[in-house]
Amino acid sequence: MNIAPHLPMLLLVARVLLVCMFPFSAIDKVLHWNGALAQANSSWLPGGPVLLVLAMIAEVATPICIVAGWHADFAALVLAAFCVATALLYHPFWKPGDFWAQGDSVARNHFWDFTKNLGLAGGLLLVALGAGFTGA
Repeated sequence: MNIAPHLPMLLLVARVLLVCMFPFSAIDKVLHWNGALAQANSSWLPGGPVLLVLAMIAEVATPICIVAGWHADFAALVLAAFCVATALLYHPFWKPGDFWAQGDSVARNHFWDFTKNLGLAGGLLLVALGAGFTGA
């Protein structure tokens, strides 16, 4: 099968799928401000409300740039850094000590969120390197 004629559309779909969760995450922060603030305050970084507002701006603005192709490389780098930072700050799977426990595990839940964030960062680095725009 020759996908070359469909490449521009497929690359657009790939960019949309890569970033579609972020605007919804920003909306969730608005709708559930107190919970989001509690999470923001759970790291060693000060200024939870400011961090939340900056996160919401990043979660709305960078996906738009990536999908539209406007400064997509820079936007993808910003969003990749955001994903790595949130993985390290808010999903420390190594801390709870119940990773190997039977049944529910806080550490395993954090592990999957941590690895998801790293996977997203990898995809965003590909966008920053130019993948996803050939022929688009």
